[in-house]
Parts: sequence; C-alpha cells; structure tokens
Amino acid sequence: MALSIDTQDLENYPGVTKKITVDLNSIVPIGAEGDEKFVLSTSTNAYSDNSNRTAIQDLYITDMLAGWAKSSGFAGAAGKFYLDSSHNKLKIKMDSTISGTDGNGYYDITLTYNDDNTPIAGEVVASDLEKKIRAVAAYISPVDVGFSKAYANASVEYKNGKFWIVSGSISSYYSGNNKSAVSVIAADSDDCSVELGFNLPTTSYDLANVAVKETLLNADYIADTSILSVNTGTGASAGMAFMITDGAGNTEYFTALSGTTDSVIKVATMANNGYTGITNSYSMNAAKIQLLREQDPESVPTSWYTSIDKLVRYGIKVMANQIDYSS
Repeated sequence: MALSIDTQDLENYPGVTKKITVDLNSIVPIGAEGDEKFVLSTSTNAYSDNSNRTAIQDLYITDMLAGWAKSSGFAGAAGKFYLDSSHNKLKIKMDSTISGTDGNGYYDITLTYNDDNTPIAGEVVASDLEKKIRAVAAYISPVDVGFSKAYANASVEYKNGKFWIVSGSISSYYSGNNKSAVSVIAADSDDCSVELGFNLPTTSYDLANVAVKETLLNADYIADTSILSVNTGTGASAGMAFMITDGAGNTEYFTALSGTTDSVIKVATMANNGYTGITNSYSMNAAKIQLLREQDPESVPTSWYTSIDKLVRYGIKVMANQIDYSS
C-alpha cells in the first residue's frame, strides 16, 4: 500500500503543503535477466519549478550503500571546535566528480565562524557544513552535473565526537566509476581540516575492508628511535603489525618488538636491529596508529543506511529537496 506524506518548507514557505508518495513496487529492471525485483520508490506530483511546471523524476531505491567520510574524533574540546577567519575552509569531493573548483573534482566549502572567535558546538558545525555542501549543487560544474544530487542530498551529522559526511547518492558500490563516496582534504588556504579532525579521516572508499583498533600518538616520535608512545587501547604486544600515518603523505608499516606494552611500542632501529622500523618523524596528537589484522576480502564498510526506515527517509529527502514550495 502506498503512503502519502505531507511535506512543508517551514522556514521559507510555511503553510504550503506538497505530497510525496512512498510505495513498494515490483518491476523487472533492464539488466536483471528478466528477474523480478522489489524496489522502494518515492514520487511526487509537485514541481521543481512551478513557473515552468518542471516535473520531478520518480526515485527507485534498489541499493543501500552510501559513501561517507568521518573525522578522526581527536579534534575539538568538549564537543566544540575553534574556527576563525584563518581556519574555516575544506575541500570536498562527492562520488566521482572530476572538475570541482580546483580542477580535480573537489569543491571549496567555507564554513561560518563566530565573530568573537568563540568555539562552536559540533552540532552547529555539522548543520552549517551540510548546508554549504548542499549549496554546491546550485553552481556545480557542467561536467559534474550528473553528480549534483550527491551534493544536494548530502547529510552531515556530529555523533560520538566525530563528523560524518554522507554522500547524497546511493549505489551498489563504494569504489569504481559508479561509486558513492566522500573525500575531504585540506583547503588551499584558511584550512580547518586539522581543527575538525579531517586531517586524519576515515572513509568508506579508502578503508572499506579495514576494521581495526587504532589509537593516537601521545608523544613526539623521532625517526629511527626505539620507543613509540601511544594511548592505550590496541592491546599491543610483541609480534603485532601496525600502521602509522599523519594524513599528510607519510604512512609506514612496522612490527612491534620484544618489550612492547599497550602504551609503549618497541620499534626496530638501525643501531639495535640492523634496519629502521619507522623512517619518518611524527608529532604528538597528529598521527594515528592502527593495529593490522587479517580481513575478510568480501567484507564491506559499515553501511550508513541500516533499515527500511532510513531508506524511506532518504527517498523523501531526495524528493523534498527538489520541490518548489513557493506556491
């Protein structure tokens, strides 16, 4: 049975109601070898432009993988973040955009900061970030226009100390040309990736098959020294394999040696072992250490949409974001 949902834009056009229909359909899609599929659909008779009476295409939801990027969770203080005129920009890429504002598929996002430079609550930053990402759809490059809905329907949430940026598209894949994905990198100027924890991000694209324990470097490490001091939590012991990265191009893999504890990892040095375990230096609180484990090659990243309820809400969001509520 189809459900008819009343929607409104309470901020700009309160009182103007538009209906969205949610239904479960049985169809035989092209490429399914004649096999019948049950798909969730959302549709509306409203227009995206009331003057030109532009119809909105029905949405058929056949997949549930939405690409995402999340911050490290190591930034901020007591759930608040310091943004100012010199730290308020990020570069974000959704799905497979190739142009962007930098020519490499990334669009510049400028966040709002407090005039008095006081810290901003994570929930407020997330709301502003979502608004700015969605606004990209209005000026997206012509060559990227096929991915405009990934921006227009993007979601940003702040939970458990981390920012989650979720692509507004749903796909069968987290990688490849038809992927749903999010990538966040430092802005060319006035960057705030460090302030928000996106200097050490985790993404569905890069770490799809990795589910490991990780921790933060809690003291500066000098290249080719034997002691790596870390926060507890990995259960480190001799013989375990680790990765260390600073998010700035330096990534190394090493094995813990005899004398390793949960908070102090012993590393090979040229003087003691005839080879160097870690060849770069890393700064306290600016590098993370991950415990490497055998992985199932068929595993996939945590899905953002984990229930029919969430998929229905996604479908309604996609429709509502296209509707012209002005009349």
